[in-house]
Amino acid sequence: MDKFRFLNWEVYNDSKKLFSYVLKIVRKLPKEFRFELGSQIIRCAFSVILNIAEGSGKTSDKELNRFLDISLGSLNELLAAMDVLKDNKFIKNKEFDDIYKMVVSISNQLGGFKKKLSR
Repeated sequence: MDKFRFLNWEVYNDSKKLFSYVLKIVRKLPKEFRFELGSQIIRCAFSVILNIAEGSGKTSDKELNRFLDISLGSLNELLAAMDVLKDNKFIKNKEFDDIYKMVVSISNQLGGFKKKLSR
């Protein structure tokens, strides 16, 4: 097994791009919402990255699969948070659409990864 193999995974690198975009959005939130909402949203996006990395260090495909599931859950949580921000006019439709596309792509990659592991 390659040490730190996740560094070469497209899904890991795409998740980092998503995280960077989320940070830009959070910086624009009104100050009174930045801490509570912002910190939760940042944790969701960061969880995707960290669970991919942590799972890659596990010795079995079953364990890796569990961490990929956690990443998928965090993606869903992130998208729900962004949907609420959009509904409350904290982000523009374009920003939501950008996040949505990234989340779909990462979700598809994780799903494909999980299928490959289950073979």
